[in-house]
Amino acid sequence: MDAAITPPPAAVEIVALTKRYAAGTPPAVDQIDLRIASGSYCCLLGPSGCGKSTTLRMVAGHESVTSGDVLLDNRNITHLPAAARGTAMMFQSFALFPHLSALDNVAFSLKMKGVSKVERHQRAGNLLERVAMGHLADRKPGELSGGQQQRVALARALITEPRVLLLDEPLSALDPFLRIQMRAELRRWQKELGLTFVHVTHSQEEAMALADTMVVMNHGLIEQVGSPHTVYNHPASEFVARFMGGHNVLDTAEGTIAVRNDHTKISSASPGTAGGLPAEITDIEYQGTYVLIGLRLTGVAPERSGVSVLLSEKAFAAEPLSLGAHVQLSWSPEDARRLGPGATRPGAPPAPTPRQEPLAALAAMAS
Repeated sequence: MDAAITPPPAAVEIVALTKRYAAGTPPAVDQIDLRIASGSYCCLLGPSGCGKSTTLRMVAGHESVTSGDVLLDNRNITHLPAAARGTAMMFQSFALFPHLSALDNVAFSLKMKGVSKVERHQRAGNLLERVAMGHLADRKPGELSGGQQQRVALARALITEPRVLLLDEPLSALDPFLRIQMRAELRRWQKELGLTFVHVTHSQEEAMALADTMVVMNHGLIEQVGSPHTVYNHPASEFVARFMGGHNVLDTAEGTIAVRNDHTKISSASPGTAGGLPAEITDIEYQGTYVLIGLRLTGVAPERSGVSVLLSEKAFAAEPLSLGAHVQLSWSPEDARRLGPGATRPGAPPAPTPRQEPLAALAAMAS
């Protein structure tokens, strides 16, 4: 193959990976294939029970594999113990020892390996300095804020010099403001360290802000893999469009399509008006720069009738709308994305559609 078009080496490759907890039950992870490029930030995204955390634990060696393989730079690590894989895990709860100082928490794994106190404290101290925690090295976890504890947990994971850092919902325990601050720091650390990060989250906003590559999962299967921009603007299936939010899923004569709600147009309906889809306004939410209009399509099954339109504050002020008003929806043909069937297992219930948060989603997508 021409070297100019050869893809970069994969830090992590998952081949037909399956996890089944009991015979006769649907697999938690169902023969998935995934290639994560070296030095990239990959987010596994999906609703609760989609298999993302199970996948991460199988890569880490904390969960046995029913079938399939996990490779790290072409080395099969499927059945190696966690400590021999070249990976490190950063847990949702941080899992710090409450009776140890930040310095001793970071140095703990080196102590278990028999490294001298002087050397392990020196290495732990250097890492704490790197994550701006050197001045708090003597404090115990209970004396640290959530963000400070996360920095200690990161330093503890890095002291083993992993080639891949695995993060299991590392921001979910933090308050919203701190979560935004810490995700920026995670991204900066990943770039500075040059490591491959594999990060599990249920937050669309978090994944779009962090990832080079997003992996959207549902019912143990991978629905779509791509950059945040691609996944958001070109959803591959109805599940992806609904889960990512910010899209209207519409049934037309040509098939099922997705149209971003900020690309969906709304106009007043009057008797005899032709064209577009008739709808009734059911909700109006002022969200600062934008106004989110909730609507119910007329003559459509209830479970498929809910749509939304995102208007600028200026556009809404120019033509105010009211609850109960009958309107017409339309869109430009180039803004419609035809949706494929997706990889969802037949008969599986659909995942709940997340609440629309357009400001955060659009800002993250644009960053």
